[in-house]
Amino acid sequence: MNPQVARDLDARLSLKLLWRIIPFVMLLYFVSFLDRVNVGFAALSMNRALGLSPASFGLGGGLFFIGYVLFEVPSNLILYRVGARRWIARVMVSWGLVAAASAFVVGPRSFYVLRFLLGVAEAGFFPGIILYLSLWFPSRQRATAAAWFMAAAPLSTALGSPLSGAIMQLPTVAGLADWQMLYLVEAAPAILLGFAVLRFLTDTPAQARWLLPQERRRLTETLQQEADARQAQGGHSGAVMPALRDPRVLALALIYFGTSAGLYTLGLWVPLIIHQYGFNAWDTGLLTGIPGVAAVLAMLLWAGHSDRTQERSWHVIIPCVAACLGFILAGRAQTAAAFIAAIVLVNVGVSAAKPPLWTLPGTFLSGAGAAAGIALINSLGNLGGFVGPATIGWLRGSTGGYATGLYAVGALLGVSALVTWRLNHPTAV
Repeated sequence: MNPQVARDLDARLSLKLLWRIIPFVMLLYFVSFLDRVNVGFAALSMNRALGLSPASFGLGGGLFFIGYVLFEVPSNLILYRVGARRWIARVMVSWGLVAAASAFVVGPRSFYVLRFLLGVAEAGFFPGIILYLSLWFPSRQRATAAAWFMAAAPLSTALGSPLSGAIMQLPTVAGLADWQMLYLVEAAPAILLGFAVLRFLTDTPAQARWLLPQERRRLTETLQQEADARQAQGGHSGAVMPALRDPRVLALALIYFGTSAGLYTLGLWVPLIIHQYGFNAWDTGLLTGIPGVAAVLAMLLWAGHSDRTQERSWHVIIPCVAACLGFILAGRAQTAAAFIAAIVLVNVGVSAAKPPLWTLPGTFLSGAGAAAGIALINSLGNLGGFVGPATIGWLRGSTGGYATGLYAVGALLGVSALVTWRLNHPTAV
């Protein structure tokens, strides 16, 4: 093929893929993340109603990730076999139903059970979409595609926080408390979108009737050439167990552990910390959303730079160090303005680190090996989503303040930066 014709075809393909796939999967993740972390807003009145202590709330918030971890790898392997369209639809309907059921918890035990079941229901969604993107986007686009997809998390904070605050201010219906209304209203989109997935997603490029035949051939050939190159360089394709045992997979899981601890500490505890400065639910929602706007912009710009330079490791290290510093500043903050400024830095760092990080598995994993390896990275890494919030709750209960817990989560992000550096310099002393 003429080089200029190939470049024009690749450019047209890139735009088609971005416009067809990314807005829809962003919407799915937006709803997913909203249903994970709206418990932080529900807690403004739910904790008192259910008799949840800070330690109990932190434990319940983190139990989501135990269910998530246990079912993550099996779920992603099923997705690889049956196709993303059917499996993602099942995941969304399941988590929507469990999220709605959370409105009817009556005490700590039922709160723990529903948080655990929400993790079970949602297991496989995030790594499934990451795997799905790797089946559609060539490596030169992968960080940008991942960034747009993952931008839904800070967007969920930026837009969903004021929405959650507004729902908490609505008049009660049928005797439901404000936190019960929040769970029910925000669970409905997941169920509806689950059915939309069946009509909208296409499992593989070869099945994409919305691409021209020439475009389908070009995309399929490009992705196959990349897979062959990975295999020639010692990557894992159809072999599940070698991929799961690869030290690089475990290292990436440890890196992701720190970023997950940071992300879910933000989602579960920041509304409560801001609320203690005397703001009502609506103002708390607006102030919680501000850092998410900065995080989206930083994530997209940083991922674009990573794709242009094809550099990944320092694009993970620098944001992790920034987030670590942000948590230290948040722990030392004496005013609401200082705390929010520190949380902006945390949001920017945690969010910007993720897209370059998620390009790294694709450099040595493909096929069933990618399905298993990506799921393991995500499942083990998401244990940070348990450890971070639970640590904040435990230290809040024992010290009477948030500072020590914030320092501890910041230290985890420092470890993420160090492990990334070691992964890129394996012979360093």
